[in-house]
This record gives sequence, C-alpha cells and structure tokens, in this order.
Amino acid sequence: MKIEKNRIYKHFKGNYYLVEDIAKDAQTEEELVIYRSLYENGTLWVRPVKEFVSEVDHEKYPHINQKYRFELQEIESVRK
Repeated sequence: MKIEKNRIYKHFKGNYYLVEDIAKDAQTEEELVIYRSLYENGTLWVRPVKEFVSEVDHEKYPHINQKYRFELQEIESVRK
C-alpha cells in the first residue's frame, strides 16, 4: 500500500489523521510516517511505515470491519 502525503486516513478505532510526510530514522534508516491527529490538540505522531500499513489483528479486534490499521479516506470538499 502506498502512503499518500497530505491525505486523511482513518485509524481502525475510528479517529482521523493527516499524513504530513515520510521520514527516515537517522540510525536505522527505517521509514517512518509522520501524521497529525485531527481531533483534540492536533498531536503529531510518528510510526514505522510497516506498522501504519499493517492489517488489523482481527483475532484481537473481531468486531472491526476495516482491513488495515489506517485506511485512506476519500473526503469530498463542500466547496466546488
């Protein structure tokens, strides 16, 4: 799954986040997603790409219908 910058993703638990960028860890060069919560105080978060795109553990969360931990949302503007 390709992660798109400046797009909104929904976490499987229901909250929405804006992906701001992809960075690399200075020591390991692991790719990290930098994303901001779109609720409360807009906290900035970072998570390894492999976790961001991972599938939901449906054994642990059997009631969740979403396939991936974060899924891209197609949100239309109210302005035309």
